[in-house]
Amino acid sequence: MKFYVLTLFPEMIEGGLMHSMLKRASDSGKLSVECVNIRDFSTNKHKTVDDYPYGGGAGMVMTPQPVYDAFLSVKEKIGVETPRVLFMTPQGKPFSQKTAAELADYVENKSSVILLCGHYEGIDERIIEEIVTDEISLGDFVLTGGEIAAMAIVDAVARLLPDVLGNEGSAQDESFSDGLLEYPQYTRPPVWMGKEVPEVLLSGHHGNVDKWRKERALERTMAKRPDLRR
Repeated sequence: MKFYVLTLFPEMIEGGLMHSMLKRASDSGKLSVECVNIRDFSTNKHKTVDDYPYGGGAGMVMTPQPVYDAFLSVKEKIGVETPRVLFMTPQGKPFSQKTAAELADYVENKSSVILLCGHYEGIDERIIEEIVTDEISLGDFVLTGGEIAAMAIVDAVARLLPDVLGNEGSAQDESFSDGLLEYPQYTRPPVWMGKEVPEVLLSGHHGNVDKWRKERALERTMAKRPDLRR
């Protein structure tokens, strides 16, 4: 279960993913995230990886050669003729729980996944045409680079893989797992600031608890995200 991240800032990925359940999964060998620094593949003596855009305009554009050579280094490790390459871009397909589940199945049963993180004003279009298989967006907004999006995708996908969460039921009951938002959660104390935990959750009657949770999940979905039921 391996993710390769092509990035100019590997420290962002390594720092962001080496905590909590992802670190435990990594330490146990259930998950592997390897960062590949695109700058290491620059043939320029100054290790530059960007240049001015043809046609003018603000900012700089990542050049194709270092990205392609970084990709080839990972492709050789994976041993797959056409690796799955996800490019983080606001122009991509919106990421969803369904996409996360599909990628989890792919990683578990087929091969590793490469995540390509752009920066500056973007990446030369030719490298996207040459190696990218999926363009993915976290939403209708722009980030400074693809690293935050890549971390979000690794987290969402990894937690669906066997034995990563520890409790297999954890992922099954979460928001979007069945097209609904998750039901409200409560823990001790039973009364806090005058607010009581719903009595049904204290009853010990699993059938009634399940019924209550399904009703609250539907109620919450219709109130907050009715678009999920269309």
